[in-house]
Amino acid sequence: MPTDLKPIIELRKATKIIENGNERKVILDDVSLAIYPHDFITILGGNGAGKSTLFNAISGTLELTSGTVLIDGIDVTKYSPEKRAAHISRVFQDPKMGTAPRMTVAENLAISALRGQKRTLKWRNIAKHKTEFASLAKQIGNGLETHLDTPTGNLSGGQRQALSLLMATIVAPKLLLLDEHTAALDPKTSVALMTLTENLVVRQKLTALMITHHMEDALKYGNRLIVMKAGKIEQDLTAGEKSQMKLEDFYRIFD
Repeated sequence: MPTDLKPIIELRKATKIIENGNERKVILDDVSLAIYPHDFITILGGNGAGKSTLFNAISGTLELTSGTVLIDGIDVTKYSPEKRAAHISRVFQDPKMGTAPRMTVAENLAISALRGQKRTLKWRNIAKHKTEFASLAKQIGNGLETHLDTPTGNLSGGQRQALSLLMATIVAPKLLLLDEHTAALDPKTSVALMTLTENLVVRQKLTALMITHHMEDALKYGNRLIVMKAGKIEQDLTAGEKSQMKLEDFYRIFD
């Protein structure tokens, strides 16, 4: 891992324990992780490995039992998800979770463009941004640019997920969390969205974590690969180490 760079995001001994009566379950187990500028980290692991728990700990939607979360060296462990949202964007597996269904595509983009700013009613004046939004949407290649005035709830799943990705990156976040964002899409749409994802990450020089169950995507994308099991990070592979692996090596991870 880099020695001359400071982490953008860092977890130190992050632990989450759930207790229900006599049952005690550790869902995140003493996880330490440093995420550096321009890292594109793919994350693999079976069900219950702790992948989404890790994302929830970073975004603040899950309070840690113990441990620390830092952004640019500042302890944000007690910060609310809303306060962290100025720095962190997330695209969920369900296309319905990232957008407001009754608002138009342009309105959703306009709100996202205000991330990290004090919001006022001025965002409703979006006519002057239509050309910019159309150009942004056109890069997707699925016709979204022709639906700027369409309520988001009327879009296809693929269009809505692509919109979620644009919304998450219209203002470059310190960290982009991709929570199995292609899992609910058909194979063709999934490939198109991953191409868009890589283009955005590379062009905007973003820092990103991506949970995926697609072994091919874990092999193809990113400069690091993290393997999780039972709430722990089992492996943290560099690009060089990952390039030596084959698909069958990935499948053995789940044995």
